[in-house]
This record gives sequence, C-alpha cells and structure tokens, in this order.
Amino acid sequence: MSPIETLKKNSPLTRGEGGALYEQLADRIEGMIVEGVLLPGDRVPSVRKLKQQFGVSMSTVLEACRLLEDRGLVSARPQSGHYVRENVTGKKLDEPSDSRPKARAVKVDRAMSLKLKLSIEDESILHFGAAVPNTNCFPQKTMNRLIGQALREESELVHKYNTPRGVEEFRKAVCKRMMYGGISVGPEDVLVTNGTKESVYLALKAVTKPGDTVAVESPTYFDLIVTLESLHLKILPLATSPRDGVNFDSLGKALQMKQIQAVVLITNFSNPLGVCMSDSRKKALAGMLERYDVPLIEDDIYGDLCFGEERPKTVKAYDKCDHVIYCSSFSKTISPGMRVGWIVPGKYQAKVEQIKLAINQAAPTLGQIAMAKYLNGGGYERHLRKLRKVYQQQTGLMLQYLSQYFPEGTKVSQPTGGHVLWVEMPVGVDSVRLHDEAIKEGIAIAPGPIFSPREEDFLNCMRINTGLPWSERIEPAIKRLGELAVEQLWRSGVRKKAVPRKGKLSGLV
Repeated sequence: MSPIETLKKNSPLTRGEGGALYEQLADRIEGMIVEGVLLPGDRVPSVRKLKQQFGVSMSTVLEACRLLEDRGLVSARPQSGHYVRENVTGKKLDEPSDSRPKARAVKVDRAMSLKLKLSIEDESILHFGAAVPNTNCFPQKTMNRLIGQALREESELVHKYNTPRGVEEFRKAVCKRMMYGGISVGPEDVLVTNGTKESVYLALKAVTKPGDTVAVESPTYFDLIVTLESLHLKILPLATSPRDGVNFDSLGKALQMKQIQAVVLITNFSNPLGVCMSDSRKKALAGMLERYDVPLIEDDIYGDLCFGEERPKTVKAYDKCDHVIYCSSFSKTISPGMRVGWIVPGKYQAKVEQIKLAINQAAPTLGQIAMAKYLNGGGYERHLRKLRKVYQQQTGLMLQYLSQYFPEGTKVSQPTGGHVLWVEMPVGVDSVRLHDEAIKEGIAIAPGPIFSPREEDFLNCMRINTGLPWSERIEPAIKRLGELAVEQLWRSGVRKKAVPRKGKLSGLV
C-alpha cells in the first residue's frame, strides 16, 4: 500500500478537533513514519497530493511540513520535496556498549557455529541467525541467461584449465568496480578465488605460520574464528566500538609489544556490529600498520551495500606500501552460490598464487565469464540501488520491532549499510539458551558467544539478519523472541523494567 493510500484510510481532518489542521496533518504523517509506512530516505507525499487528499490549503500543508522539520522527522530537498530523516522510526534504541576484551591472545580449540549453518537447510525455520542475503532480490534470470550465453559463445574457455589468476575479462571488470572504493590496480594484481572466505584463508596462509597471533575486532565473524582455528593461529580480540570500529589504543599497544603478526578487519559494515570506519580512521589505520610493518587483511564483502548514495572507501585506498591485502566477492550482491570472489595480495602476490595453485588450481571459469558479462553490461549499479533500498527498509523495520517488543535496556547497532544488527539485551538474558528455546518454535538466531573465541563473552548479545526474504512471519517471530527474553529475565529475578514496549507497528510495505 502506498503512503497516500494509507492516508486515505484515515478519517478526514476536522477543524476544532485535535488541534489546528496543520498539526493534525503533521501528526498523521508522523504516525506513518513511526509505523513504518514511510521509512528513512522515503519521500513524503507531495504538497499537491496532500492538498488534494485532505482538501486543505497549500499553506496548511507547508506549515505541517515545517512542523515535521521542527520535530526532526523530515528534511527538505530543493526542487524535490520532503524526505524522512535517518533513525527516526519508533523509539530510538541506544547503541551496544564498546567491547573491552582482555588484552591477551587466545588459542582457539572449539568449533563455534552451534549448528547454525546446518539449520539453513530447514526451510521451516525463520533464519535470523545466518547472515544469508535475500537471493530473491538478485538478478537470477539475467545471470541464467548470461551463463547460457557463456556456454554457447565461449565453450572452449569454459571447459579448459584456467590460470590461478582467473579469467582476464573478469579481473578487468573487478578493477573497474574497485575504483568505487578508491582502489586503483590492474588485472595483473588480482587473483580470482572461490569467495571471500577463501581469499581470507589464502591471505592468512601467506602472512602467518602456526602459533602466530592475529588481531581481530570484537565481536568478530564466527567463520573467521573457525578459519583461524583450522590454521592453528591464536586470536587477539581488540576493543571495538559500534560507532567507530576498532579501538586504536588497543591496536597500538598490541603493535608496540609486537604481539601480532596480522590484522583481519571488515572495515565497511562489519559483521556482526555493522560499523563503517570513517575515511580519516581508515587512513590512520593504514599509516599505523605501515609503521609497524604488520599486514592488514581487509574483508570488504559488504562494501557495496551502503544505504547512502556514495560507496565508502577502503583502507586499501590509503595503502602506500602494499601492507593491505584486499578481499571481496559478489556473494552478498549477485550470487552466493556461484562462489566468485577475488583478492589483491599486493607484495604477497607470488606466495598467494603458490598457495592457490596448491589448493585448487583456479576458480571455476563459467561463473567468472558470466559475472564479467553482467558487470560490463552496465546493470550492476541499478541493481545495487534497488538492493540497498530493500535492505535499508528491512533494517529500519527490524529496528522498530526490536524497539517495540524487546525488554527495556535492549541496545541495538545503528548500521548505515549491510544487513545485520547486533543486539545487546539486558544482563540476565542468555542468548545461547534463547537460541535453544527459539529453535524449537522455528526461529533461529546467532548467539553472541559464537562471535568470540571465549565462551563467556557476549552471552547477552545476538546477531539478527535483516536481509532475509521479508514475510508476515517476521514481526510475530521478533515479538516471540522478545517474550522469551522477558521470560528469562523474570526467571533470573531481573524483573524491573523487564517488559516489552507498547504500541503497534505495521509490516513492510
């Protein structure tokens, strides 16, 4: 239902009741914002449409818009109209606390996925836990056509051995894409991989040896923890802010004490915190690691999923001495199943190529050819604009539901891109137990402890995926999770304010 259709369902404005006409109209529009009919970035119905719908004067509509501006709900754009401002839906939740892990390396000796990946196969489960993208929004028909075209037109190339670096046409297309992140390299600098996970694995193999220590943000992506475990590496969790990213004091001390041999970070819309490091901090980080001659493995898989118009830069953009190994893929934007990623190893290229050759010779050719055709066809930016809008809307709605249904004291990240939320619940909620209780009711979450090498960390936290296909099941499921969290607080004796917020919110429109 469109915003103007939603307005039509409401009773007409009445003089003398509920305040001045412009106040009533402003209240109506504010209600649409709070209920999720109008989301951050959406255009408010035009002055002409509002004037026609409610039979009021243009000055009344303009006065209502000015009142909404005063309330901090909308902003005016010249020659364009009024738009809903960011972070205004519902009651704004506080951001999670900064992490303060103990400043010592941890040897990883356990698998931490908690059957999360296996649960994806069960279609009856609502998967808030796994950070899987909404493939319904991906260009599947176009990719199917391009795969067929590749088989017809380039059959010989598809079926013969490829070099470890990969298909040149794809590498050229990737170089053009990386320019959006401030990276200027040639196709000879790129190595195609089977996704970002393999890229990070190759980078770690190239710059570390068993027993070395790798610094990571805290919390960090649990698949990275499993990868570090498989390579017999120790982890040094760094203090991390949900606003700024890794704490430079924490990192600086580790560098000064020569505790670490490498750093692995997702600098754009990190998983699970969703934080995007500012350009100034990215530049400072590149300089800091250069001074201590420690490589950074930069995972930029979420970089294209910004909610704004301008894609954020990378740390690699500020890398003057090849200390940054850049890793990315199209798994979150085009196709996770095709497993097409890449790595820019810099000065470690020869070693990375040697390791790649030893593992699996080269990435599959067919996907690279089809992907190159898609990227060169000019439709990727248009696709990204639509995908970003979907994720922004769904993230906004999820924030509303969490605000409405979870107990007082719940804190949630406020990402400006990607499709995950980090939820910090009041002390007394055990997210592992919450997972076990919810899975019995067909709801999966990612408990906080799996994002740390220490089992006791982030027990009252969880990650929520906002990128899953939207349905009418989502709001009731979030409500049920909130109820289970409240029940835990009551059982633990933490009763004060352990009640969900009141109010009714609508679903996605």
